[in-house]
Amino acid sequence: MGMPERDFAPGAGPAAKVSVSLRTGNIRAVRERVGARGFSAYVDAAVERQIERDLLEEALQANEAASGPIPQSLRDEAAELFRRVKSAPELQEEDGWRAHEAD
Repeated sequence: MGMPERDFAPGAGPAAKVSVSLRTGNIRAVRERVGARGFSAYVDAAVERQIERDLLEEALQANEAASGPIPQSLRDEAAELFRRVKSAPELQEEDGWRAHEAD
């Protein structure tokens, strides 16, 4: 038997086989993007990104509970900055965001 799941942080540890149910349309879309051989890695990366988003949301909620809500002006400023960065010409190249993701 392998190491218990609790011994590894999200994104760490050896691969382990699990069974999940996915909608047929999602399965088709993933296979069209990465083929059958890349399916597990694609799903694993998607799960890791969702965990990161969940943790970020929890941190934001904790911050708001301690310091109050983030002013709308700062939210608008952050949204505008994100739009400008996302539309930067160097990110519109063939590989787009994937070529510029942090490791």
